[in-house]
Amino acid sequence: MAIQQFDNELTILRTNLSEDNTPITGDLSSAKIVLATLNSKYIHSSLGLRYLYANLKELQPYCEVKEFVIQTRPLDIVEQILASKPTIVGFGVYIWNIIETTNVVSLLKVIAPEVIIVLGGPEVSYESETQAIVQDADYVLTGEADISFYELSKAIINNDLPKTKVIKSSPVDLKTLSMPYQYYSDEDLKNRLLYVEASRGCPFKCEFCLSSLDTKSNPYALTPFLEQMETLYQRGARNFKFIDRTFNLDIKTSLQIMQFFLDRMTDDLYLHFEVVPDHLPRKLKEMLALFPENTLQFEIGIQTFDQTVQTNISRKQNNDKSKENLIWLKENTTAHIHADLIFGLPGETLETFKDSFDQLYACKPHEIQMGILKRLKGSPIIRHTENFDLRFNPLPPFNILSTDRVDFATMQLVNRFARYWDMIGNSGRFKHTLDYLLADKPFDNFMAMGNWIFEQTGQTHKINLKRLFELISQAVISLFPTQHDIVLQQLERDYIASGLKSIFNTLNLYPGQRKQSVKPSKLLQRQKQHMS
Repeated sequence: MAIQQFDNELTILRTNLSEDNTPITGDLSSAKIVLATLNSKYIHSSLGLRYLYANLKELQPYCEVKEFVIQTRPLDIVEQILASKPTIVGFGVYIWNIIETTNVVSLLKVIAPEVIIVLGGPEVSYESETQAIVQDADYVLTGEADISFYELSKAIINNDLPKTKVIKSSPVDLKTLSMPYQYYSDEDLKNRLLYVEASRGCPFKCEFCLSSLDTKSNPYALTPFLEQMETLYQRGARNFKFIDRTFNLDIKTSLQIMQFFLDRMTDDLYLHFEVVPDHLPRKLKEMLALFPENTLQFEIGIQTFDQTVQTNISRKQNNDKSKENLIWLKENTTAHIHADLIFGLPGETLETFKDSFDQLYACKPHEIQMGILKRLKGSPIIRHTENFDLRFNPLPPFNILSTDRVDFATMQLVNRFARYWDMIGNSGRFKHTLDYLLADKPFDNFMAMGNWIFEQTGQTHKINLKRLFELISQAVISLFPTQHDIVLQQLERDYIASGLKSIFNTLNLYPGQRKQSVKPSKLLQRQKQHMS
């Protein structure tokens, strides 16, 4: 098959490739479609690919889904894709896999230039013309491609090739979509997170998020959706991660879904929801209180408590109500509460962020996810670039590097804070120690300890757990010596609970107590093995 040529200037055209009743006139005997993506971990599964597969209609028998992880070598991925002898390969492209997918696509075009490569996903749906991966691909489908991928594949097989490279998908009517849940395999049910959605879109306009481009939240018809959940449940599925942006927006629907799972409660059932923090009516509270321990996880986006910053990013949030609901959830349910903050938003300073962190910590969520602002392509946050001097990393993950209020050095300090917080604050390993460690200045105290650890180790990764206990003790006696005795008692409790085998009192708990043993250099180890 000849390589399709395009003008250098890419044109965007709204999809109208074929009507559903257009017959396949091309040669199906040689047609083969591969739908592929690179997940960040094996435990993740691609709901998007399964939607595309579910809506391929008469082309479905000629398609297979291949999921990889970003750690796999691009050459090995290409080898596995080409083993299926595809004529069309569709890739789902996201911020977390753009680099690896670009490498795979580039290799595919060198090794098998006759294969038609189609890209879709949020990372290529905006600013498409500037991206290297788009230059290598044959077609790009922007927006929701559930139907447009079928239409494009049909056109390619019929040799009725579009004249434009970047094709804007028409809006999707959820009532017409075939649901994808039957295409989760038994292995998926056993070993992977199952992503499900009861609605698409978001009515809120938070400018850092691509969902701000939606006009509203569109629900699926509830009865057929719950029928699909019942089928998954009967097949043995027990881990459901809802990707709805605002699960508790329509309380009536939320209650019906929660009741569905409550009626099927087992010891191993686990549900994950993203909820709006300031919208927790009485009836929903009553329902949530009925769920047993280790059943619910709530992801709750706070992002900032600063009202000026909230105004800058068009975020509407009742801060007092949000804090009240967080505290209520912690005190009256057994749900695991994962609350999000974002550093680097326009107008945010280190002081305003510190205030948000301290307020959120006082609400006692189980985890505080410290996010750094990222420039998602298409998100309206870029309108602030000049006024707030937003400077983003030009490479994935496109994180903020500095603003007019936060210089690069400070941004690096908060990046390290976030990493240490994940190791210590979010890990659950130091639940007895943490309150004594942070005392009445959570952000300041943890920042000081993180800076001390970094000065001693130069590391924010690969610090083993035993060493982490030692570093915390040493940091406290160096920074807050009057607190060391009480912190040491709590550290010992957490150490015993960790299951580490060595005795707590044998650790290097004091600065300079004992030098670490020096391991022999491994520089010549390989050469010595040949000589032995």
